[in-house]
Amino acid sequence: MRMSKRLILGAIVLLVAAFAISGGWLVSDWHTPFKGKPGPILVSVPKGTHAGVVLESLYQHGVVRSRISVKLAYGFLGRPRNLKAGTYRFDQPATPLQVIEKLNRGEVVYTKVTIPEGLRAEDVARVLTEAGLGKQETFVHLIRDGRLIKDLDPEAHSLEGYLFPETYLLDPGLSEEAVLQALVKSFRSWWQSHGAPRGTSASVREVVTLASLVEKETGAPVERGLIAGVFYNRLKMGMPLQTDPTIIYAEVEAGDYRGHLTRDDWSYPSPYNSYLHAGLPPGPICSPGTASLEAALRPTPTNYVYFVSRNDGTHAFSRTLDEHNHAVDRFQRTDGRDHPGARHR
Repeated sequence: MRMSKRLILGAIVLLVAAFAISGGWLVSDWHTPFKGKPGPILVSVPKGTHAGVVLESLYQHGVVRSRISVKLAYGFLGRPRNLKAGTYRFDQPATPLQVIEKLNRGEVVYTKVTIPEGLRAEDVARVLTEAGLGKQETFVHLIRDGRLIKDLDPEAHSLEGYLFPETYLLDPGLSEEAVLQALVKSFRSWWQSHGAPRGTSASVREVVTLASLVEKETGAPVERGLIAGVFYNRLKMGMPLQTDPTIIYAEVEAGDYRGHLTRDDWSYPSPYNSYLHAGLPPGPICSPGTASLEAALRPTPTNYVYFVSRNDGTHAFSRTLDEHNHAVDRFQRTDGRDHPGARHR
């Protein structure tokens, strides 16, 4: 009997000692910063991920020293069962308690990227790649598939024109397709609130295509409506739009652009060449901004049919060919030569 009591007492002492040692180890680990890999560590948390899966991922990525320690800490101090989706960034060594506090706050990181107005889709891909949001070749491959916009534009064979220009805060852990979806979603949102409700008879593709021409023709806000009005007048009259950016787009897409246009480029063989073909080009030539989209939807009523650059970012507008030729003489033929594109626009 005495031996049994001694064994039981010994076992209790051992258990107490084990608990004390374990508790001491846990307290020490919970307050000791750790980082198992150099450089920033990014841990992506998909939507709906259970906390236990995330904690295991933190251990696998080298954010914490012990999976047991961090899971016990989360059991005591963690709040949500499903953590906020996004990417968590760990730059410095952190204790398990600090890691859990970051998870509790849902402290995900975002990449800020601005898509300027007037970029070709492949240039948008370059901007996204330089921001660290994916691979250029993957973006370009996805951009050349119009699937993400087919419901609005059944003729779309790419995302050209629909990668909406604005500033985005994006999760760096998103896939390239998800990044492009965010840009297209912004266009959808704009169209639903500004385009579709106005009941325009033009299709979304026609509006975006015309807006892309306006975007490329002028950077002067006060002119966008007028230039859209000129284009609409020419479309009604069956006149070619004769806008140089359509040729530039065609040549850039084919790898033929030399950085400038000459008279020979007026006959460049492409359906986008608005000198050769009347009507709108087959599709957008860039991603237009909101001002150009508004101009395409609500052009300024005008009798103007021609315009020519003043070489200061603005244009001179004319109603007749004679007026236009005088404007060309004044603004474009300063060296005695006929400049490409000036005479016919």
